[in-house]
Amino acid sequence: MQQITLSSKCTPIARVTLPWFLAIGVMLVSIVPAWGGSKEKDEETLKNAATVLQQMLDDKNVPSDLIAKANCVMVLPNVKKFGVGVGGSGGRGPISCRLGKDFKGKWSAPALYTVSGVSAGLQVGGSSTDFVLLIMAEKGVEAVLKGKTKLGRDATAAAGPSGATTAGSVGGSDILTYGRAKGLFAGMSMGGATLDPDAEANNRLYGKALSAREIVRGGAVHVTSGGQPLASLLNSKTKK
Repeated sequence: MQQITLSSKCTPIARVTLPWFLAIGVMLVSIVPAWGGSKEKDEETLKNAATVLQQMLDDKNVPSDLIAKANCVMVLPNVKKFGVGVGGSGGRGPISCRLGKDFKGKWSAPALYTVSGVSAGLQVGGSSTDFVLLIMAEKGVEAVLKGKTKLGRDATAAAGPSGATTAGSVGGSDILTYGRAKGLFAGMSMGGATLDPDAEANNRLYGKALSAREIVRGGAVHVTSGGQPLASLLNSKTKK
């Protein structure tokens, strides 16, 4: 086998850039195990999402009346910032939609999504941020379910209003976004963030290959034990 060696006569540029590549490599290796897939971790993500949404509802950061009006809700707990000098962010969480042709039915079983490219929330207060996205328009639902959705390009997104009631205060955005970093709440636009279905996680959760659309709009599966707290919370906020 041919042995490869690094020459000691590296240029100044090589001596500077090599440590950066090594640092990035170590960073990626450390992230992969944290995102390593297992059904147990998937179920835990669903439970964490329910906890985050409940807390933000209790604090009246996310208005209950908007939950009742939303077509879909996505919760992204503990989105992390990573990178040394390079920057970036990533995380994942569930989306659930109202079933029925006109989004008037019960809330669906959740489908897991990944998020990347978030910057707004992570600049507010730290290296970890919880996000809640209320998808208010059918255009926004269609954009998200197609996959590789970039907020601000494929669907309009704006920082959502907070408070106990928001009657008459919602604009024409497809998606309203909320964030909480280190306990501090702030309405955040999340412009430029990319959302994509986590196909592997959804396959693990439901034991078969399903698209996000089949899960949240087709009613193709039942809610798992991990997803039950989120489904129950959302259904409790639906106006009868």
